[in-house]
Amino acid sequence: MTYKLLPVLCTVSVLFLLGCKSSEKKDAKLTEVEINKADYTIAFGSCNKQNTSNLLWEPILEHQPKVWIWGGDNVYSDTDNMTKLKADYNQQLADTSYQKLIASSKILGTWDDHDYGLNDGGVEFSKKNESQQEFLDFIGVSKTDSRRNRAGVYHSELINLEKGSIKIIILDTRYFRTELTNDGSSNKRYQPNAYGEGTVLGTAQWSWLENELKMSEADFNIIVSSIQFLSYEHGFESWGNFPHEVDRLKTLVVDSEANGVLLLSGDRHISEFSSTELEGLEYPLIDFTSSGLTHAYSKFSGEPNPYRVGEVVAEISFGLLHFNFETKEIEMEMRGENNMKLNELKQKY
Repeated sequence: MTYKLLPVLCTVSVLFLLGCKSSEKKDAKLTEVEINKADYTIAFGSCNKQNTSNLLWEPILEHQPKVWIWGGDNVYSDTDNMTKLKADYNQQLADTSYQKLIASSKILGTWDDHDYGLNDGGVEFSKKNESQQEFLDFIGVSKTDSRRNRAGVYHSELINLEKGSIKIIILDTRYFRTELTNDGSSNKRYQPNAYGEGTVLGTAQWSWLENELKMSEADFNIIVSSIQFLSYEHGFESWGNFPHEVDRLKTLVVDSEANGVLLLSGDRHISEFSSTELEGLEYPLIDFTSSGLTHAYSKFSGEPNPYRVGEVVAEISFGLLHFNFETKEIEMEMRGENNMKLNELKQKY
């Protein structure tokens, strides 16, 4: 199957509000967001500073998402002090616009390094067990949930609807992730490990993921990873630092025969679509990166990504997924301040 990238038009409708007052009501309608008539809508995002004004919660709410997925760095804490971490989470929870989202949507998600507690941290973080409990509190997980007594925050959620089903598979790319290889020969931070060396997910999580995909009968399977899966040449954290793990997941996606697999990622403070064709897969495997919610890499001037589709968005943004079960299609959107549509990609499965 093919995908198509819709051209991004920078609408100037908001400028009309500065014009003649006699047409104020008419012009105001130009800034209203037309609610997508899809069967189901999911919103997601990452990289959110709890002590910075978030301009995107109200735009997100306008789309009436049924699910909100945190993609990691949900707060910036970088600490092994659990009192501080809890306070940082509580500061985010106190945001009145975010409280509206909690009241209207199912909250799911994973963590990344800054809410995990250690910058670029992995298996070596000494407070990961305590941090896990604070994270689960933050996203409202029951005290009796299995994640309370299991290493790692990975989780799956099956959404059954009258027209079909969506499985959300949330990965933990922190708790089990082994050592990275520093790159001392260039200006990049990391270089790929030797093939076969190290792991992103760890043994138990890999077994769980294989079962989740192979046993899935859902119409769509959404895999959430805090770090990018396809783009890796930038030299920061990514699955590409563990090339054998990339190959393993690609093989699993094909062999599982799971329907409509799409990857979501964050971490980078930019948003972009990446896509690759896999032998044996009838549709392209897309990695939709959405980052960040409160701050972005505004000085971005380019970086290599052979899988990129369209242009990089280097301003604050959130991601939307609109599902259509009749056409087996996902309409993906990046939106920013004032609900401006910044990029769009449609994919049939």
